[in-house]
Formats: sequence, C-alpha cells, structure tokens
Amino acid sequence: MKLHTSENSATLHTCHTCRRAVLYRCYAVIQTCGIIALVYHHAHSLLTEHTALLTSLLLISDVVLAFMWASTTSLRLNPVHRTEYPEKYVAKPEEHFPKLDVFICTADPYKEPPMMVANTVLSVMAYGYPSDKISVYVSDDGGSSLTLFALMEAAKFSEHWLPFCKKNNVQDRSPAVYFSSKSSSWTEEAENLKKMYEDVKERVEHVVNIGKVDQDQFREVFDLWDHKFTPQDHPSIIKVLQNNEREITPNLIYVSREKSRTTPHHFKAGALNTLLRVSAVMTNSPIILTLDCDMYSNNPTTPLHALCYLSDPQINSGLGFVQFPQRFQGINRNDIYASELIHPFDINMVGYDGLMGPVHVGTGCFFNRRVFYGPPANLILPELDELRPNRIADKPIKSQSVLALAHDVAGCNYEHNTNWGSKTGYRYGSLVEDYYTGFMLHCEGWRSMFCRPQKAAFYGSAPKRLTDVVWQQMRWSIGLLEMAFSRYSPFNYGFKSLGLFTGLGYCYYVVWPFCSIPLTVYGVVPQLALIYGVRVFPKPSDQWFWLYIFLSLGAYAQDLADFLLEGGTCRKWWNDQRMWLIRGLSSFFFGMIEYTLKTLNLSTPGFNVTSKADGDDEQKKLYEQGIFDFGPSSSIFLPMTVVAVLNLLAFVWGLYRLLALGEGLSLELMLASFAVVNSLPIYEAMVLRKDAGKLQKGVCFLAGMSTLVLIVAGYFFLK
Repeated sequence: MKLHTSENSATLHTCHTCRRAVLYRCYAVIQTCGIIALVYHHAHSLLTEHTALLTSLLLISDVVLAFMWASTTSLRLNPVHRTEYPEKYVAKPEEHFPKLDVFICTADPYKEPPMMVANTVLSVMAYGYPSDKISVYVSDDGGSSLTLFALMEAAKFSEHWLPFCKKNNVQDRSPAVYFSSKSSSWTEEAENLKKMYEDVKERVEHVVNIGKVDQDQFREVFDLWDHKFTPQDHPSIIKVLQNNEREITPNLIYVSREKSRTTPHHFKAGALNTLLRVSAVMTNSPIILTLDCDMYSNNPTTPLHALCYLSDPQINSGLGFVQFPQRFQGINRNDIYASELIHPFDINMVGYDGLMGPVHVGTGCFFNRRVFYGPPANLILPELDELRPNRIADKPIKSQSVLALAHDVAGCNYEHNTNWGSKTGYRYGSLVEDYYTGFMLHCEGWRSMFCRPQKAAFYGSAPKRLTDVVWQQMRWSIGLLEMAFSRYSPFNYGFKSLGLFTGLGYCYYVVWPFCSIPLTVYGVVPQLALIYGVRVFPKPSDQWFWLYIFLSLGAYAQDLADFLLEGGTCRKWWNDQRMWLIRGLSSFFFGMIEYTLKTLNLSTPGFNVTSKADGDDEQKKLYEQGIFDFGPSSSIFLPMTVVAVLNLLAFVWGLYRLLALGEGLSLELMLASFAVVNSLPIYEAMVLRKDAGKLQKGVCFLAGMSTLVLIVAGYFFLK
C-alpha cells in the first residue's frame, strides 16, 4: 500500500493506492492476450470458411466488447482511496471558510414535488458552516408558482429549523428525514418544531393539490403568473426569499430564467449557466455546490470534506472540482434495478481518481468557480466585469442595481454572441451536460478529486419503476452518442488531450449505447443456430472452446470481485449484470435509433424529467417485494421480450437435442441457458402475473410474432 501525502496537506487528506492494483495489471496482460487470440480466430474464420456474414457479426460484436473491456481496464490500473480530516479544518479561523454558493435545479412540480425541493434546500441551509457565507440558489425551469410558494414557506421555517439543528447538533438536517423517525429523547422544542413542519407541509401540499396559489394573498409576489404565463414562455423571475444580513440564516434566492419558444434554452446546462451568471452578480462565491432537487444533505460537515482539497495550496490552483458519489434512499433489499449504480459511483470512480480525477456526475459536486472560465493558465474573461470569477461582490443582493443586472443576465437572449456554452460555463451539445462538461474541463488541464466520506454526503430518490429507469438511461444514451460523434469526441479529442488511459476511461461511458450491438447479436444469432443445429462457436473438443470459457468467466469473475470489494453483495451483483442486459436491449437499443433519427432530422429528442414523486401503493408494494414493474408504457421492452422468448425456445430445443439425441454440450446451449435464467422476471410478467406491473398483452403478442419471423428469417440466414 503506497501512501501519498504532502507537508502542508498531510493533516487534511491522505491517499493510498488499492492493493488489488497489481493483480489487476497481471490479469489485464493475460486477458489482452486472450482477446488478441480471439480476434485472430475470427479473422482466420473469415478468410477460410464460407460464413462471412455470420463471422463478421461475431467479429464486430467482439471488437465492441473488447473495446469496452479495454476502457474498463484503464480504470483498474491505479485505483486509489482518499481520506479527509475535516475536524482539523474546523480548528481554522473563520476567515479560512470561503463563501459557498449552492445551485439546486428543478423543472416540474409534479415529477419533483415542491416539498421535496424545500427539504433539500433546508438541509443545505443547515450545514455546519457559517450561515452568513452560504447562498442557496434554486433554478425553477418550470417557472412554477407552486415551487416558489414552497420555498417561501421553507424560508420562514428555516428561522426556527437552523438554530435548532446547530444547537442540538442534529445530523439529519432534512426535516422530512428527521421528523420521520420518532425519538424518545425528543424535547418539547422538537415536538413543537415538528408540528410547525407538518403545518408547512400541509399548506404546500394543499396548493399543489389545487394547482395554484391564492394570488390575492400574495399579490406582489405572484403578479407575473397571469394568463399569458407558461413554463415555455415567460419573463425572468428572481426573488430574494431570505437575506443573511442578520448572519442567522443563509441567502435563499429563487431563479426562473426567461423562456421563449423561439430561443433554445439548452435544458439543464442552460439553467446552470444562468445560475452561474446570476450568482456572480449577487454573491460571486469562489466555491459552488451543484445539487439535484431530490439530493438532500445527509452530512452537515460535507463542505469541510471538500475544503480539505480545495484549500490545499499545493493542488488548488489546478483543482477544478471535488465530486461526491450519489447515494439513494429507499432501495429495496436486493436492488433489483441496480439503482445504487455501484459501478459508476464506486468501482469506476476510484479508478478515475487514480488518473486525472473522477468524472462529473451532475450532482454532489463542489466546483472552484474559476474552472468555468477557461484553462488554469488562461483565464477567459467574461463579457461583463460583474461576471469575473475573482470579483468581490460587495453590494447588497436586494439593491436595485444588482437585481436589475441579475434579471438581465437571466434573459433568454443574453448568451447570443458570447462564449457561454462553448468556452465558458457548462458546455452545450449533449443531453449529458454533466459528463460532457467534466470531460472538457479535464481536457483543459483541470484535475478533480473523489470524496467519499464514511457518512454519505447526500441521499437522493431512485426510480421505483423499470420504465422510469430505462427511459432515463435512454436519454443518457442519446447524450453519450452526441458526445461520441461531436467535434470533441473522447475517441479523438480525448486521447490527444488526456493521454491513453484517461482517454480510454472517458470512452467507457460513450461506448455504452454501442453495447446494444453485441447484446443483440449474442442474444439472437447463437440461439437461431441452436434451433437449426448449426454451430457458430467451437466444439468442446476444440481448443478455441476453452478460450471463450476463459474470457467469459474471467470477465465476470473480475466484475464480481470489484463489486464485492466496493461493498456490494452477490445478489446485488447478479441483479446489476441482469440490468445491464435489460438496458442494452431497451435503453441503449432505442437510444441508438433515436439518435439516428435525430441525425437525419426525423426526430427531436427532448429532456424528460425523471419522476421523483412517490408512486402509488401498488408500485411501492411491487418494488419492496423485489418484483419487476414493467408499467403501462412497456413498448420499450419489446426487443428484450423477443430475445427472452427466442432464448427460451432455443434452450428447450437444445436441451432436447442434448438429452434425447445425445448431442454434446455446446456454447450455444450454455449461452441460451444463461439468458433464460436472466429472463425469469420477464417470463413471469408475461404469463403468471395479473397486477398492473405485468407486461402488456400487446407487447407479448408482438414479441411472439417477432420471434416467429426471426426463426423463419434465421433459416435463410443460416442455411
């Protein structure tokens, strides 16, 4: 174990290389030799056998899988673990605590309930940090009066909640979490505060249920919400709901940027750039925290963990951001939808951290404001002096001049003929604005750090229905393909700017959508071959047979080891790899189709907000029992269902040939068996279930017909 420290930073953070790195490197050499041998086998078959189309499909599939493995391996060569010591930072004088701007984004009051947004806001306002140095900005891209009303109620409640948390050293600083668990040690003050919170919740939920705020009661605040106001077309709205002039509570500012149907708004990236400009005018704090509206603070010392890196003089000049992992509440016991995302947020992050640092994942990230204005050695000056990252904002945030300029920079036409979205701020051009922006920042020479304290920094809400999961990841797939074929693709620009291993690491996610190719080929072709008695893989007596076995088992064994070493379980790992197959035949499959249609100007994919609202009782029951909920709109599951039915037929026929006709074991039968075991929830949803989460009859019928068409087509393809 190699320990890395420095003289000035040793007391604030340490870093050590994982012991398993040496084993990974040895295994990587062996696996690479095996992959080269497999490619040679395909090339030899292509030249000597009369199955050019079949061999070409297998070769293309294995090349995609090989590149995916290489990009994954680049993240296994130097994984590191870091430790911070925030208690040492607390001992510093208060002038060592920089100002902090917190950005929270929301867009739909029905998919992202206003009371949930309010709890996230209150949890960060209550940080164990000087209140007069925190400013919370909420971007409401839906321009909802319901969200603004909830934040007004939260601002009033914060005057009681924040002193209570700091006086009693409360650890759960989201009121919803704190008051959900009855404690025998609660004082009368806590009981009164709970009643006050329940009243706030009742008022907010009442206006959400009726769909409007009583404007007669709040005429001055909600006068802009007239009959002409729509979420897609409205003026900019900036409301200072809480001012820290008394140094008791942080600033709380509501921002809804100007929208026009004729002006591109660039989704979440555009909203964040608006917050960058508005906050620069009003407070211009050197540190920025970005959060999703459902990602409440679970650890009041989180800013101190980030400052252990951002304040280190030996690294802070080139340190762009500190990324925390996402953690989710309410995950069922075996995590049937792989919602914990252990691969992206744990296994891969420690690998990225050993290179140039972790990728940006959109939430739970502390930025150095300077990072949004060009490379470390080349400051790109903004168009206004008031937006410079090193400017000291010394005017009151409620002053007329400050508010007027803030409204101006939140205008929908402000970015025309500026560097916003290209050279400064969040970058435009991809639906995965977080990944794309982090990539560009690394290419400019900025580094990042992965911070994973023992007590999770943030908790969020994970989708509880499979349809929500796959639609969300379909949107990610489209964004990743936009990156893959852009001017700044990791395939070319990344290698030039970042080097081999970091470039490969960034290619890992960009390759995701392409995995639908090998999953489709290996889910269909060997099964058709099994039905018609044609071999596409070597016989057990052939030495190449054991190469397939070694490569497959080796890759799965490495993946399982990674999963267990980062805190997963065998059951969760099984569900994780099954979800990989499901995503490949749904999210990735349709993501590639949607991107192709978009490229041909036949479709325009939008940004659909993933619902964070609680589902109905039946949805909750299915999820808690670990039963897949395919939901009413299950057409996206058609390819997956076709593959499941085809594999079942191939398995039954292959087993018959093995037992009744005495044919030997084949890789085709082993592959079909593996697919059938993974498809058990699909068969159950097709035949055995009667609840609302079953696969719809129309999908099952189309899957059956499509399977028959495939079998007939397979006859001509293989014969």
